Amino acid sequence: MGRAKGKITRWSADSAGDASSAAGRDVARGDFVVGTSAAFESILETISAVASRQCSMIIAGETGAGKEMVARRIHACSDRAGRVFIPVDCTTLTGQLFESQLFGHTRGAFTGAVSDTLGFFRAADGGTIFLDEISEIPLDLQAKLLRVLQESTVTPVGSVKSFPIDIRVLCATNRNLKQMVLDGKFRADLYYRLNVVTVHVPPLRERPEDVLSLAEHFLARQAELYNEPYKVLSDDTKKLLADYHWPGNVRELANVMERAYVLTSMDVITPASLPTEIIVAVPMQQGQQHRLPTLDEAQRNVIMQALTAANGRRMAAAKILGLERRKLNRLLDKYNIAAE
Repeated sequence: MGRAKGKITRWSADSAGDASSAAGRDVARGDFVVGTSAAFESILETISAVASRQCSMIIAGETGAGKEMVARRIHACSDRAGRVFIPVDCTTLTGQLFESQLFGHTRGAFTGAVSDTLGFFRAADGGTIFLDEISEIPLDLQAKLLRVLQESTVTPVGSVKSFPIDIRVLCATNRNLKQMVLDGKFRADLYYRLNVVTVHVPPLRERPEDVLSLAEHFLARQAELYNEPYKVLSDDTKKLLADYHWPGNVRELANVMERAYVLTSMDVITPASLPTEIIVAVPMQQGQQHRLPTLDEAQRNVIMQALTAANGRRMAAAKILGLERRKLNRLLDKYNIAAE
């Protein structure tokens, strides 16, 4: 599986026209979408069509697929770009805490409420609120959320006074909300209120053309973070990354690239800087689909695992393998493996 040819799209809010200052801050932080696949281009088209609208949206996809990045792009390319973007992880809040965090509370509303709070919705007034994993909100709180969305007002816990709000609501989920409605686990009226437009972010394994583009993007972010020269991927490393199935999606790839960058003192990142699970998994995947690895392939993989465990140091890797340094050097030359 090679790298897709053609121009890599690095689409930031700057390319959408008037997203202005907030977009510039997002670009500086590195929060922009990168890819070459048809699926990626389809997401861009949807973002372009809806960014300037006020409609609610559901962004669907597996954990780590990049749903929040899409939400941030929508916000940064909207007329709300100069206002706040408030992400809310719905999996961490339950019961009264959830209602208080979303809608605020007054002093003395409950034990521990020592002062008035705005809550996420009022804090997001004029901007965008992103409800991540919306499916995890309990049914009783879904009714209260629906009322807020319909009336565009918020009543803090412990208060009888309502406050008007002007916000755009973006949601994300890794579950099938429509099926949850059928199962009675998610309110149908809230679902249809939120589901004006749905964007599906496919898992990374379904858009392999984007892997190397994203990998290079994440490496560039590390170089900019440390103010150092850019590092490049060796051909062997590119092949391993392109062939891996990425169960953790874009989030896993970002972490792998950060690890590879900080473990590599050279300008070229070799397989020795990749996690063992990637080095081991690719031949296993290929063997399950096609054939078992040859003896040379198996030996090469074991050597790379030893180099990974030794952080790329030949002497330490030779000790792990029980080989003399000269023998390991000959094998490294034979299998064209770069190491320190």
